[in-house]
Amino acid sequence: MRRRTKLNINPKHVLIVCVLLCILLIAVSFRFGDKLLPVRNAVSTVITPMQKGINVVGTLISDQLDNFRSVNELLEENAKLKEKVDILTYQNKLLLQDKYELDGLRELFELDKKYIDYPKVAARVISKDSNNWYSVFTIDKGTKDGLEKNMNVIAGNGLVGIIVEANYNNSIVRSIIDDKSFVTGMFLKTSDICYVKGDLELMDENKIRVELIGKDAQVYDGYEVVTSHISPNYHQGILIGYISDIKLDPSNMTKTAYLTPVVDFERLEEVLIITELKEPLDGQED
Repeated sequence: MRRRTKLNINPKHVLIVCVLLCILLIAVSFRFGDKLLPVRNAVSTVITPMQKGINVVGTLISDQLDNFRSVNELLEENAKLKEKVDILTYQNKLLLQDKYELDGLRELFELDKKYIDYPKVAARVISKDSNNWYSVFTIDKGTKDGLEKNMNVIAGNGLVGIIVEANYNNSIVRSIIDDKSFVTGMFLKTSDICYVKGDLELMDENKIRVELIGKDAQVYDGYEVVTSHISPNYHQGILIGYISDIKLDPSNMTKTAYLTPVVDFERLEEVLIITELKEPLDGQED
């Protein structure tokens, strides 16, 4: 049985043959152009549709690649714009926060001038009870800052409450809207005494109770109520709020009313603490 002889063809030789063949075909084409015209036409008839098809496919592929590049460029540009928007949004929030803090400090400054006779220290609210109102809350100043129990706390335009517990680096404040709060007040115009009692249920209407107004007191809606000179723990003359809905009690001995506080007890961030205690009166307690 004979073995088939395996041909070993050098690729270089194949390449040289192909190049020579191409050169020969080119020379023949130039030399016998007229005679080869039918052949060229026949080949053109076959090749031209293929070229058109290839061109169409190539154009479609090129368009798709351009679209793909455009989409990628748009995505990259969109990502950069989104990053810029995020940065600008964050910077805007910081500016708004600075503005709100500046407004708060400006209010404290005005309040400080209003009660200039009292020494004061500023503090920030750091926590509060779980309800919507700042009835009991914690501030970031304590005994190390000179604070003590029963020091008066003010903010906005007037009275917030009183310190009920002073720790080393924080203090707990009970505001006048808390159910356990009871402040001796008086009407600024008439000096008639009244008692401002906290009531969280009424705070949804932005009001708290005023009790034990004298039957003959000549007071009317809109009158200012301030802390009284007979209050054992609150300094005299701190604005509490404005009276409304004055009614005679069933006993015909006293009147009751509602009071709208001047402090926004839904939003408290900074407060001032009057660092001078009022000497409590014997046998009396707010």
